[in-house]
Formats: sequence, C-alpha cells, structure tokens
Amino acid sequence: MKLRLVNLAILVFLIVTVCGCFSEAEEISVKTDSSIEVEIKKLKSKVTPEKNPKNADTSIESLLKEMTLEEKVGQMMMIGIYGKEMEPAISELMNNYKVGGIIFFDRNMDNQEQVKKFSEELQAVAMNFDKKIPLFIAVDEEGGRVARMKNGLTPPPSQEEIGLSGDYGWAEKSAENIAKKLHYIGININFAPVADVGSHDTRSFSDDANIVSEFVSRAAQGYENEELFYCLKHFPGIGLAKVDSHQDISTIDISKKDLYSFDLLPFKKIIAERDNSKFMVMVGHLKYPAIDPDNAASLSPSIITGILRNELNFSGVVITDDLNMGAVSKYNDIDFASVQAINAGVDIILICHEYELQKKAREEILNAVRRGEISEDRINESVRRILKMKLKLQVYQ
Repeated sequence: MKLRLVNLAILVFLIVTVCGCFSEAEEISVKTDSSIEVEIKKLKSKVTPEKNPKNADTSIESLLKEMTLEEKVGQMMMIGIYGKEMEPAISELMNNYKVGGIIFFDRNMDNQEQVKKFSEELQAVAMNFDKKIPLFIAVDEEGGRVARMKNGLTPPPSQEEIGLSGDYGWAEKSAENIAKKLHYIGININFAPVADVGSHDTRSFSDDANIVSEFVSRAAQGYENEELFYCLKHFPGIGLAKVDSHQDISTIDISKKDLYSFDLLPFKKIIAERDNSKFMVMVGHLKYPAIDPDNAASLSPSIITGILRNELNFSGVVITDDLNMGAVSKYNDIDFASVQAINAGVDIILICHEYELQKKAREEILNAVRRGEISEDRINESVRRILKMKLKLQVYQ
C-alpha cells in the first residue's frame, strides 16, 4: 500500500511538472495529502470506454426501461443556472425536472475551489436520484476572448493564435492543458474546439478548411488524451456568417456541394476518424437556403438528420447552440423551437438563460410527446446516445 501511495505521489508530481512545461503557462495547483488517491480522482474524473460493449448496451436498455418520460426529457436538456452555490431555485430544477446537464458561465465561477465544490454539489444531487445518472457539466473554454473565470484560470491562447503558429502539436497540448484544468474543477465537457472555417473573430484556426481540419483533429486528440468530453461547433459551419447569432440570423448562400468542400471538412474528418461517443456536435443557428429555405440549421431536419446523421454518419450526441439567442428567439417561441429541434434530430436542447423559459420548454416537449407530435421512440433514440456517453463517466458506483 505504501508503495502504491508513493507511485501515486510521483504521478501527481509528474502531472504538475508537465503542466509547467506548456508554453502558455496554464498551471493548475493540485493538493496532496494522506488521501492522495482520492485527490487524484477529484483531479481527473475518469472517462473510460466500456470494456464490454454488449454489457454497456444492456445497461442502457435496462436503465431506459426504468425511466419515466419526465426523466428522459430531463436528460435531453442542458441549462444555464444562476448563482455560485446550491440555491433553492437550482434544487427545484434538479429535483423536480431532473435536468441532465448544466453549463457554467462567469456568473457561476469565482475561483477553482468554489467551482470544484459547486460541481461536486450538483453531481451529488444527481447521484441521489433513483437512476443515479451523472450530470454533464459544461463550459465554453475555447481560448482567447471566449474563456471563463479569467481571474482564476489562465486563459488559453485563441485558436487563431495557435493556427497562425502553424504548430499542430500546440493545438493538442493546449487541449490537454485545458482538460486538466477542467477536470480539476469538476467540468466534464468543454464546448470546444471551434471547427468553423475562417470566422475572423479569433475563434477559428484558419480560413483554409484543410488546415482547420488538421488543427481540430489534433485538439480532439488532446481532449481524448486527457479523457475529457469535447464538442465540435458550430455545425455545419458559421465561418461565412455576417451577423452574430446572439443578435439575429445569418443567411448563407452556398450550395450543398460548396458546403461539403469547405465548412463541412473539419466535421467530416473528426466524425470519420474518432469514436463518436467521446464528443458532441453543436448545431448553429444559421440558415442555408440551398439545403433548407425555411429553418435555421438547429431546427432543420435536412441538416441534422439529412446531412449530419445520414450523410456524415454521426452516431453521437447532437446539441443545439443556445436557443435563447436572437437568431432563434426573434422568430420562434422557446417551446416551438424546442419541439422542432428534437423532431429535427437534436438530442439535447441548450437553454442558457431564464428559468421560466427552461421550464416552459420542458413542459411543451412533454406535451408534444403526449399529443403524438414527438414519438417516444424518437425520445428514446436521443436518451440512448446520452446514456452511452454518460456511462463513460464511471460515476455509477
């Protein structure tokens, strides 16, 4: 036992030493004490594939049969919350609505220890439910201007900065370092890397689709090296957008053929070469009239089911960008948009603001199932994908 503790101490020392070698100097502090094994588990929540896929499938089906419709719909929601600790409003959402995911913003984050404690409290509530399904806890830690808690986590370099260096290995090392930091504070999915081509706002690796593809691939490898879930965004690509989706919708006049030879290349590469249950794909809110003249991508069956599922063969979890954004909310009520997104093929709807809107969306999804507007088979398809991903979190014990 002493030898094992010594080896674990060496492992922690090596982690800290390696972190110190990164050019962007994004160190994390790791406490060591007599319960070093516990601390290592807190530092890095293991995300390991099921050794026996057949057993994993059996577990998913068994769990699915036990779940109520309300629990299933809860798993299909990721929400933003307010506050930096467990509050009555958060407890109500967790206990009454069984939400499956939380996204953190600066409004939830003061320092590493506070975020770590908050994450543990949220997971503890989820694990006290009968089904003991862990939460997705997410954040947007892209680097550059899109980084959270900059006073408590050294911001990573922007993707543009990494791309301009021409150093593909830097993308991998940066992702590894981000993953280490997020593991420590209890976050299990990062909404990065940005797979958009030429977004011209420091968020894209390049305006060359082939270069973006390689950088995104290396970033994906970095997250997988550290066993953190990641998310490719914003499908099918928003690099050509003229308007910020937070404000309004952009219409992209591009043929499907050109879309395949440009924006889709990074997504296509990662989907084809990697385990699809290790990452999500976030769908943006732009409109592509050549593919779907009526709907934003996040609400489009032609884009989500037609291209992403059927043509690119993505078998993992699809999540919307925030449905509170002006590109959607200006033209659709949240309840309509939520139902349409699910019928289009989305697995998780993301609603980052306003508890009442989150509750309204949930109720309308439930009512749509009861009316037959959404089939329960359609709900089950999504929950299977979500559970497959969550089984990798190894927190059922």
